[in-house]
Amino acid sequence: MASWAQFADAEPEFSARVLELFTNYRHHTMATVRRDGSPRISGTEIALEDGQLVLGMMPGTRRAADLRRDPRVAIHSHCVDPVEADPAAWPGEAKVSGRVVSGRGAPGPPAPAEPTDADWFRVDLCAVVITRLSEAADQLVIESWTPERGYREERR
Repeated sequence: MASWAQFADAEPEFSARVLELFTNYRHHTMATVRRDGSPRISGTEIALEDGQLVLGMMPGTRRAADLRRDPRVAIHSHCVDPVEADPAAWPGEAKVSGRVVSGRGAPGPPAPAEPTDADWFRVDLCAVVITRLSEAADQLVIESWTPERGYREERR
């Protein structure tokens, strides 16, 4: 597992492109595991605070209960279709997976001016991926990073 800061230190250019894909749009998709083991897909927003990727959500949500019970999470950036006239210009889509650490003691955004009951989770990264098209738009390019093996690019 690695913090966002550790990922960014290891791969500054790649992490900047991942962050751009996550900050170009506000809403993303998050996958958690329900009590019965089936997946739950929810909308989410992310923040980057003090070198940590954090999730904040309203208190008492089912996805927060999922994360407290099973800390595994995957987050997929908002995705748009490639432009037909120039598919190679498509920036791609980003994905992160990992485990969360919950609670107010977890690093996260500064305390709001007024108290809030929001649930905060820090995401410790297991894997980070960008999927995009090659420069000629004739191959799928999968760029990935894990703390164990570092950066890798695969073309299909």
